[in-house]
Amino acid sequence: MKEPILITGCSSGIGYTCAHALHQEGYQVIASCRSLDDVKRLQHEGLTCIQLDLNDKKSIDDAVAETLKLTDGKLYALFNNGAYGQPGALEDLPTEALREQFETNVFGWHHLVRQVLPIMISEKRGRIIQNSSVLGFAAMQYRGAYNASKFAIEGWSDTLRLELRNTNVHISILEPGPIETQFRANALAAFQRWIAYETSRHHHEYNQQIHRLSNKKSNNKFTLPPEACLEPLRHALTARQPKIRYRITTPTRLFAVLKRLLPQRWLDSILARAA
Repeated sequence: MKEPILITGCSSGIGYTCAHALHQEGYQVIASCRSLDDVKRLQHEGLTCIQLDLNDKKSIDDAVAETLKLTDGKLYALFNNGAYGQPGALEDLPTEALREQFETNVFGWHHLVRQVLPIMISEKRGRIIQNSSVLGFAAMQYRGAYNASKFAIEGWSDTLRLELRNTNVHISILEPGPIETQFRANALAAFQRWIAYETSRHHHEYNQQIHRLSNKKSNNKFTLPPEACLEPLRHALTARQPKIRYRITTPTRLFAVLKRLLPQRWLDSILARAA
C-alpha cells in the first residue's frame, strides 16, 4: 500500500473525486466529511471515511487521533480541501458570517496542520497540499468573504513554506478556478442564511447572483470537471520538488499573468466584468 493521506471535504466535488482516485491507485486514503450521513455514504462506497468538522476544534482533534490509529501513527500527506463560499457584498455581510467563513476556510486548516505537522517533521518527510482558488490572488465583487479567506490561505501557506525550508515537508497550493462541483449550491445556502438581499442596495445584482448560483451547471465555458485537479495533486504528492503553485484552469492561468502585467485599475475592470 502507498502512503497514508488525510483529505478534508470529501462529500462531493474535488475531495470526493480525489479520494476515490487515490484509493484506487493504492494510497491509504483517510477521507473525511463534516456530515455523518456523508461519512456513512462514503464508507458504503468502499472508502475509509471519518467525521471531521473544520468549524469544530474537538472534531479536528478527534479526527486526527482516529486517523493515526488507522495509519499506525504515520501520515505522509494532508490535502486541505474542505471549504465553502459565502457570497454577498461586504457591506451586507454580518461579522459573524465572516467569522464563520474563516473558522472553516482558515482557522480549521491552521489547527489541523498544527496537529499533523509534528508527525511529518519527526518522520523527516511529508506533503501538505492546500486547495486555494483563483480568488486567492484575484478578488471579485460579492465574493469578499471567500476572497479574504483564500488570500489568507495563500499568505499562510507561503509563510509555512519558508519556515519549513530546512525540513523535508513540502507545501503546495492548488489554484483550480472554475470547477464543476456542489460549490454553487452550498454558496447559495450561505447567501440566503446571512444576506438580507431584499433591502440591499445591491438587490439587482443579487438577483443575478441567485440565478447563477441556482443553476445546476456552470455557464462558464472554461469550467472543468473535478478530475482536472487529479494530475496536479499527484505531482504534488510524488515529485521530488513539487511546485509551489498549480494553476489548473484557463482563467486561473490568465489572471495570474494579467495580475503581473496590467495596472490595477485595468485589472479591476476585467474582474468586474468577469464577476
